[in-house]
Amino acid sequence: MKHTVTRTKVTTVAELSEKLGKRVQIGPYEIALFKLSNGSVRAIENRCPHKGGVLSEGMISENSVFCPMHDWKINLDNGKVHEPDIGCVKTYQVEVINDEVYIIL
Repeated sequence: MKHTVTRTKVTTVAELSEKLGKRVQIGPYEIALFKLSNGSVRAIENRCPHKGGVLSEGMISENSVFCPMHDWKINLDNGKVHEPDIGCVKTYQVEVINDEVYIIL
């Protein structure tokens, strides 16, 4: 069975803030998009695995986001929750081409 890869333009790098996440919707997928201090862009599922907090509203620190509901810390590279908490969110591949940000599904 062959999987189809879909590349969807969601924003530009210039429209992203280093301090604030951005919520994007691609079909049924609600995604939190973040620009890190090193300029790279990360995309993860927009719901915390704990109580469903909206991660795009969380605070960013280095390569992690803190859930605004209960302060769970989630790694933006692999989606894993930092210990002692446990859980994981889906991560999405991001491509930046000529300042345009694409999410790969």
